[in-house]
Order: sequence, then C-alpha cells, then structure tokens
Amino acid sequence: MIVDRLERPLGSLRVSVTDRCNLRCRYCMPEQEYVWLPKQSILTFEEIARLVGIFAGLGVAKVRLTGGEPLLRHDLPTLVRMLARTGGVRDLALTTNGLLLAKQMQALRHAGLARVTVSLDTLRPERMRELARSDRHVDVLAGITAARAAGLPVKLNTVVIRGVNDDELIELIEFARAAQAEVRFIEYMDVGGATGWSAEQVFSQRDMLARLSAHYGSIAAVPSQDVAAPAERFRLSDGTTFGIIASTTAPFCRSCDRSRLTADGTWFLCLYAARGIDLREPLRDGASDSDIQELITRTWRGRTDRGAEQRLGVVERSPLYPVEGLRADPHREMHTRGG
Repeated sequence: MIVDRLERPLGSLRVSVTDRCNLRCRYCMPEQEYVWLPKQSILTFEEIARLVGIFAGLGVAKVRLTGGEPLLRHDLPTLVRMLARTGGVRDLALTTNGLLLAKQMQALRHAGLARVTVSLDTLRPERMRELARSDRHVDVLAGITAARAAGLPVKLNTVVIRGVNDDELIELIEFARAAQAEVRFIEYMDVGGATGWSAEQVFSQRDMLARLSAHYGSIAAVPSQDVAAPAERFRLSDGTTFGIIASTTAPFCRSCDRSRLTADGTWFLCLYAARGIDLREPLRDGASDSDIQELITRTWRGRTDRGAEQRLGVVERSPLYPVEGLRADPHREMHTRGG
C-alpha cells in the first residue's frame, strides 16, 4: 500500500462510467446546456478493468461505480462481472439515482455487485420535480425495493438544502427504517455544478442533529472502525442508525483515501482538484501496467490535497466554479467526476 504526504493510503477508487445523467438535480446539473465528453474518449470496459486492476495492485480495495448515472452505460453488469473478479477488490459498490435500478438489479447482483447507494433527496414526488426535473419518483422507490429484495445492503443519500428539503429528515429516517436501509444526510457542497450554492443554504451537521434530537431524544455517535469513511454514523435510542457527511462544515480531508477516475480516464486526487492526471493516453499509447503503476504511485506519494478544508478558509465563500468555468472544462462538473 502506498501513502501520500499526509500518510493517507490509496484505498478507495470511484469509477465514473459515463458523464450522462437522466436527472438534472439542482445541486449537480442545474443548467440547460452542457459540454459532454467526446464519445471516443470514453474508456472501454476492458480499459476500466485494466486500470482498476492496476489500482488494486497498489492497495485499492474499495471500488464504487458512479456517473453521471452509471446505469445509463450499456450492459453495465458485464463491467461489474469483470471488476468482481479483480484480485484485491473486496468491496464493489454502485451509486445510482435509482431510475433504472429495478430493471437491472438481478443482473447486477448475479454479476457480483456487493452494495448499492441510491440518491433519495425527497419523499415527495412534487418536490422531486423541483429538485431534479423528473416525475419518476416511483421508479426510484421501486429501485430501492428491488435492491433490498435482491439481498444487498442499501444506503440512501440525501443532499440536505435549507429551505428545500430540510423538513424531511425525520420522514427519511422512518422511510429508511421501513425499507431496511440506512440514510446518509449530506451537507450541500459548493463544488462542481452547484452554481446556485450559497452558505445560507447549508443545513449543517449541527443543524441536523439538533432537528433530530428534538424529535427522537438522545442520539449517540457510533464509533467507526473505518477511519476513512466519509460519513459519521449515529444511533437513535431504538437502535436505528443513520449517517451524516459533513464535507462543507467539518471536512474529513485528513483521513480521505479516495480518488476518482472519470469516464474518459482522467484521475482526480480530490473532488476539489483543479486538474487531473490523464491515464487514458498512456493506456492507449502502449504503456505497460508497470509504467502506469509507477505514474499512479509517483502522483499519489506527492498528494497534499485538502480541498474541502481549504474551502473553509475562503472569505465570502461562493460556488467553486461559475457556469462559464464549467463549460470551459467539463471535467469540473460533479456529474463528470463522479462526486
């Protein structure tokens, strides 16, 4: 295992398989027009599997497939099967908006998928129309049901925005309990396509715990054996657990072991990083596995990224990129980096 300059190991890799998405969530893709990655630049399944194998040889044990919306990638179970057979990968997960999950769940499970995370920002169909420009709320719920029926552990990701859906925290915990899933509340972040972000809209971890404590009473922190886990977990008095990812107000940069591979093979060491490392070019130019391994090793050992921590010190904090900046480089988009 290799470590960076802050002694953080290279332990987790998020792999975006497409930058396309069938939702337009206001915290990720709020604009009307986008610059997409060229089709010819998108990595093949064989190229993805080769890179994942190289990363696994350097200590990556956790791989998560993301997008965009990963289930838009044709025949995704084939890639899941390839990655599930990769030596060293002990945890293969998927993050999805759930719209296409019910139809593909059985194939994904049989291919070797171990866990599923479904984005669920609201339990109200009319609110989903406002948040994501979609009427397909019922399909998201069907996807969650299918994942549980398939026997996979399910987590629900909820981006909490003050004045938008912060009034649903209790409803979401109760829904997750009934669905035998665990909800993770995520602070609204100012990265990628969050072009309408403002500090006033951030409903912080402290706000969430205060809201939930007022309803449920005592809430206890759950000690974690995984120091690199992004979520802090909590337990209600009846044993129900939930998580909070406080990337905006209480970043976990000092323990972050994650990096991101975009659908076109650009490797980002931090969600906030201005630039990434092109792994597609050496891959297609005939570089050996050891050549690419050396490039990854050298880059990670020089890593000092603390993007979310550094954003804490920004006076009069505003969105990381204006719309023009996103259009100038699609790699800055959250749906491209696989946030």
